[in-house]
Amino acid sequence: MINRSLFEDTETAFALKSDSELERAYFLFKMISSQPLVRIGTAATNFALKANLPVEGLIRSTVFDHFCGGVNEEDCLPVIDKLYSKRVSSVLDYSVEGKETEAQFDNAMEKILKIIRFCDEKEAMPIVVFKPTGFGRFYLYQKKTEGKNLTVAEQDEWNRVVARFDTVCKLAKEKDVEVLIDGEESWMQDAADDLVEDMMRIYNTENTIVYNTLQCYRWDRLDYLKALHKRAKQSGFKVGMKIVRGAYMEKERNRAEEKGYQSPICENKKATDDIFNDSLIYILEHLKEISVFIGTHNEASCYLAMELMEKYGIDKEDNNVWFGQLYGMSDHISYNLAAEGYNVAKYIPFGPVKDVMPYLIRRAEENTSVAGQTNRELSLLKTERKRRKL
Repeated sequence: MINRSLFEDTETAFALKSDSELERAYFLFKMISSQPLVRIGTAATNFALKANLPVEGLIRSTVFDHFCGGVNEEDCLPVIDKLYSKRVSSVLDYSVEGKETEAQFDNAMEKILKIIRFCDEKEAMPIVVFKPTGFGRFYLYQKKTEGKNLTVAEQDEWNRVVARFDTVCKLAKEKDVEVLIDGEESWMQDAADDLVEDMMRIYNTENTIVYNTLQCYRWDRLDYLKALHKRAKQSGFKVGMKIVRGAYMEKERNRAEEKGYQSPICENKKATDDIFNDSLIYILEHLKEISVFIGTHNEASCYLAMELMEKYGIDKEDNNVWFGQLYGMSDHISYNLAAEGYNVAKYIPFGPVKDVMPYLIRRAEENTSVAGQTNRELSLLKTERKRRKL
């Protein structure tokens, strides 16, 4: 039987936090719970960084250190080792965004290759991650998604994008490191989906190395998963899928309204939850052919996964099932699942403070807008503070 009060255990959840780290976490989530404060803080931080004011130290000691592992891979090592002492693995996420030049794309690829080699030496790091637009221009993916012909120069550029994907997946296969490829905006995603499927076809013949991302706030994604599964069976490769709810909702709805097409986003949260849970059920029913990374901060979905694993006799340590949460959030899920013996990994963003700010700002805004998320964090932190005082 599944323990339905598992995520209430704050002693296990916050065992790695010192009293001062617990207080910092409480303070941060208290700040994030206020929309006006997040707006003012975001504007002030952006201004201070652009004006080169000496605020990096302050950012580093507060929000950065809570949500990020460090400024480079080596800087993250103490965090990685600390997490692994509680059976929680790490996925290093180079969270530098919005690059546009070939040199920057090559640099991003080299960074991922370096992380794969890093993973090869550390049992605590079985997985890497990158964004499609880390390896090529958004415009190119969009043009291919729209079915438009590329110019000769653009085709050459696209060939280099494909080569970057291939170089990373090839090394990952050699080193037996799994590669999660993030999902992005719907109007460029078809091109990314096709490219990731090509990589699965090449590298997922024996076990699952390459994972695409299923954004379940899109109402068409379960159908996409089933169609991909059918093609995989016909072609003899395994599907790797990270399932998430999604991160570009407002952007998606605004663009659909502005351009006059049907929004790809589910009409409400329940519809999104249903697609997420139905996708999870479908995958766990076909686990011999589909591996899953369950990227969620939703307790109900985690309980569902645990119940299904028990129902289908799936071992907690089966490498085809991973649970994942972001570093600095939902520790009550991550550490309690790990303590029960499940495969758990934290996404650990890293990079120079200035470059990681867009990521940190998005985290703050998401926490503010997701009803209940911040309140849940605060309530658990309060419980643990009280428990320690007693």
